[in-house]
Amino acid sequence: MKPLVATCLLLALPARLALAETPSGSPSELPLDVGVDEKLGQTVPLDLMVVDEEGERVSLKSLLDKPTLLTLNYYRCSGLCTPLLNGVAELLSRTDQIPGKDFQVLTVSFDPSDTAELAGRKKENYLKQLRPDFPPSAWRFLTGDPVSTKRLADSVGFRFAKRGDDYVHAGAVMVLSPTGRVTRYLYGVTFLPFDVKMAVAEASQGRTGPTIARFLKFCYSYDPTGRRYFLDITRVAAAFTVMLAVGFGVAVAVQRKKRPKSEGHSDKKSEKESS
Repeated sequence: MKPLVATCLLLALPARLALAETPSGSPSELPLDVGVDEKLGQTVPLDLMVVDEEGERVSLKSLLDKPTLLTLNYYRCSGLCTPLLNGVAELLSRTDQIPGKDFQVLTVSFDPSDTAELAGRKKENYLKQLRPDFPPSAWRFLTGDPVSTKRLADSVGFRFAKRGDDYVHAGAVMVLSPTGRVTRYLYGVTFLPFDVKMAVAEASQGRTGPTIARFLKFCYSYDPTGRRYFLDITRVAAAFTVMLAVGFGVAVAVQRKKRPKSEGHSDKKSEKESS
């Protein structure tokens, strides 16, 4: 595992998530512009208006009064959204922080066909997974018009694409400060309470934090069909090849530097012996 991580750290580059390929090796469909471009330190549009579970329009500024975990999903999604939101629910059940006091979660749908009624039903389903005393205001399920939600997604670098009646998108949680500053990204569908606690602490102070998991993104590709990440063997093999080539080059250079010194030492020793 360590060599794999080292390889990823060496060759980590901003890469767009690729479409899965058919068994024949040809792309199943045209590539889609899907992924996450981190916008650490930037501020989300606080004047943006969204719709809450009661159908009331509220500004983003009025909602951001504490560190916030932001997820962008759509409520009809039966793929990646479900395990991601399940991961958030599991986090809220395991954390030793107080949701609603120490931090909150905002889930915003980018599907304009999602309604406040659907958002409310989605919220009820997830609240049932949490402890009875969980404050409902600590996890909001919001909707909005396509211009507003796209503007929010763009502000955090979240790129999604419509395919048929569904959407293709990546799995990530954006951490915001109380002033709306993007301070960290959490990738995947499971979240460790300690990682989130550190992210919340950073957000409360408005400090940005490094995204360690981003280094591993180079080694993985996103499969929109299966809506999951998979290890890209081709990338890993290429990375190992480059590392071996670099290592070999360094070894040769070191040996060349050592050889003249050792040969000179041998010559001097031979001269002393002959005298």
